Amino acid sequence: MNLLVVSQYFWPENFRINDLVRSLVKHKVHVDVLTGQPNYPDGKIFSGYTATGFAAHDWHGATVQRVPLLPRGRGSALGLIGNYLSFVVSGILLAPFALRRKRVDVIFVYAISPILQVIPAIFLKWIKGAKLVIWVQDLWPDSLEATGFVRNRKLLGLVEILVRWIYRHADLILVQSEAFVAPVAALAEPGKIFYYPNSADDVFFQQATQQVSPVAGLRDGFSVVFAGNLGTAQSVETIIAAAVLLQDQPHIRIVLVGDGSRAAWLKEEIARLKLQNVSMAGQHPIEAMPAILHQAGALLVSLRDEAIFRQTVPSKLQAYLAMGRPIIACLNGEGARIVMQAQAGIACTADNAEALAAAILEMSRFSEAEREQLGKNGLAYFQHHFDSAMLTRNLITHFENLLTGSTGKKIINRPEKDSL
Repeated sequence: MNLLVVSQYFWPENFRINDLVRSLVKHKVHVDVLTGQPNYPDGKIFSGYTATGFAAHDWHGATVQRVPLLPRGRGSALGLIGNYLSFVVSGILLAPFALRRKRVDVIFVYAISPILQVIPAIFLKWIKGAKLVIWVQDLWPDSLEATGFVRNRKLLGLVEILVRWIYRHADLILVQSEAFVAPVAALAEPGKIFYYPNSADDVFFQQATQQVSPVAGLRDGFSVVFAGNLGTAQSVETIIAAAVLLQDQPHIRIVLVGDGSRAAWLKEEIARLKLQNVSMAGQHPIEAMPAILHQAGALLVSLRDEAIFRQTVPSKLQAYLAMGRPIIACLNGEGARIVMQAQAGIACTADNAEALAAAILEMSRFSEAEREQLGKNGLAYFQHHFDSAMLTRNLITHFENLLTGSTGKKIINRPEKDSL
């Protein structure tokens, strides 16, 4: 099978698609990747790359074709629009030339925002006569409204028309959350929608106990680690408000690992409020994350109280489960349901600083044995529902069924071996 993966984001940017490509190659799938120039999250083109670069290189057995891309900058609307559109234009104009001698059976789009990156894949589908599969990680236009990026109702309506057009050209639509099925089905044919969740990168299965954490002091007292994007969607204001409420608990420490559009605000707030129980550990390579997460007393995941986020399963949740550490989930909907179903930690309502502070305090009072059991529960749940090799095999079966015209169940509720 000849597979073309289309993703605006790819290694050395840290996204789930990287590990999935490696896994597909290990399963003897011939993989080409169409992507842009790495610039996420800092908004600057990574060292060793150029915005105008147009070249192919090998990566773990996959051939990666990079096209020119305008960097996103530090979160300005114009910068993001230019970034999104430049990948679409480069993909339409240059990808057919770059792939001119390559056979493509299936085109697989890793559809985190922006969903506009599917547009070049549609053109390539026509040119190559390939099947098109979209793996929906983010709901458009819902996410544009929820994050405040677009609020004009007419513009949101136009985006919805575009999304309908994109979904209409897909042969198969995979969704990362079961709660995504209904909103996607409102814009696409329900019969071609299947549940296909995220897993976690292989790096999270390394012997973290033998690694030295680059973040010191996590074993001192009770540390709660938040890892990942520090943006609007993550309700970082709630984390700070909870820290204020916990100031009289000197043994509790909140550690923010990562970067994002709200990082500067967080630094200012921590300084303004003179918070001694919150620290920002900065961004670290993914290889360092297992050691950091393993030493945490608990792992924190949070999202704003928006309809779209109630339907979303944050990708960090699978990594947290895989690490076998207890989880504090300050969110509503699917993410909270998984934590509670897995018996992996404590869930509290989104955007509720009082509830978050109470959950952190409750977790800190658990015995080490009780926290260890929560972590073991989470790992067992991960192995049953989100195992990487199992999910890769299921994905390949999706592709094979598409090429042979076979049909499976309308929706896959659990990615077990007999679920297709």
